[in-house]
Amino acid sequence: MTTRFLTTTIAIAAALAAPFPSMGQDYPAKRINIATSGAGGAGDFTARLIGQGLTAAARQPVIIENRPTIAPEYVAKSPPDGYTLLLYGNTVWISPLLRPVRWDALKDFSPVMLTVRSPNVLVVTPTLPVKSVRDLIALAKARPGEMNYASSALGSSTHLAGELFTYMAGVNIVRVHYKGVSMGITDVISGQVQVMFLSPGAVTALIKSGKLRALAVTGTEPSALFPGLPTVAASGVPGYESSAYFGLFAPAKTPAAIIARINQEVARALNAPDAKSRFFNAGMEVVASSPETFAAMMKSEIAKWSKILKKVGLSK
Repeated sequence: MTTRFLTTTIAIAAALAAPFPSMGQDYPAKRINIATSGAGGAGDFTARLIGQGLTAAARQPVIIENRPTIAPEYVAKSPPDGYTLLLYGNTVWISPLLRPVRWDALKDFSPVMLTVRSPNVLVVTPTLPVKSVRDLIALAKARPGEMNYASSALGSSTHLAGELFTYMAGVNIVRVHYKGVSMGITDVISGQVQVMFLSPGAVTALIKSGKLRALAVTGTEPSALFPGLPTVAASGVPGYESSAYFGLFAPAKTPAAIIARINQEVARALNAPDAKSRFFNAGMEVVASSPETFAAMMKSEIAKWSKILKKVGLSK
């Protein structure tokens, strides 16, 4: 463990050392579990930083459980008492649109907070003769079906960003599916595939080294992660937005007082200066929304993607 990591952890814990305000006389009386995706990923990283803050504030241990693919189902079936939480990406509400799953994003969870987001970056192989999104669209329209974009799993942010782009820009850029992001990146660098949408953490060094050319970010606004890079929406595709989101959820029917208090303490953890710096360096932006804002955002996202996935023939 590095000195920098120890310093960051101590600083976050010290900032949150005040006792957890009462959520009722008995809460929290035991450990809190946060289920998330696989170890080492963005969800795991986010869950562990949140866990540090809650441990200090609640004065109870917070355990991170890596449960790839089954975490949503596990939490949906857990008691609604505030002791089992879910930290997961937007696949929580996208997966049910693509295939049968054992949870309902709106019925089985109580939204606690949209914690962080990570806008994707539209990149192309450096040999492609384009310098802007408008150039890319023009080339794709001149060569329909001849260009490809790389993506990872069905419903991943790399996939959804590409599908939304081809639909909204009115171009025929063919998806090439890869088992892992790194394999797709390798083929874009070599020029075997021309286009990809990637998270900042995966692509920043490659852009700086010239191995990939960045054209735009996929958020609603320019990102401090990439100063000077425009949005796709402002570069010829009005209304375009596709980011990776990570939300904190409790099982449905968890008492509102518990939801509110967890939200308050998690917001304090996320907004600690050292935590915000670590997220930024990992290519993520802290949001720390209210439960109500997160609930409204989920409903909007579900409506948006239901329409898009149906039109491109990907809905279940």
